[in-house]
Amino acid sequence: MTHRALIHLNEAAPEKIRAVLQNTTNLLAALGPGTRVEIVAHGPGIAVATEPPTEQLTALLDAGAILCVCRNTLTARGLSEADLHPRAEVVSSGVAHLVVRQSEGWAYLRP
Repeated sequence: MTHRALIHLNEAAPEKIRAVLQNTTNLLAALGPGTRVEIVAHGPGIAVATEPPTEQLTALLDAGAILCVCRNTLTARGLSEADLHPRAEVVSSGVAHLVVRQSEGWAYLRP
């Protein structure tokens, strides 16, 4: 069975970002190879993709996690894809992405 999980991030507090990254690390370690994880960032949570990347974020992306960033948030903040981590994937709407994935059977986590 392939597990699929969404991790919702809409806060910019460094401790929240650290918690999301650590939860993602723990999830991948516990469920093993083949686990699909998307960190979905919108609103203030896009800080995870606009600040210098941590070693932990890089390791998660190397392990197959996907960092999804909300285009609506980028537009509202006057940012472009060039302002993001180079491996971030832009989705049209962060909240809509969460809804669609959940309807597809993905697990939803909000640390």
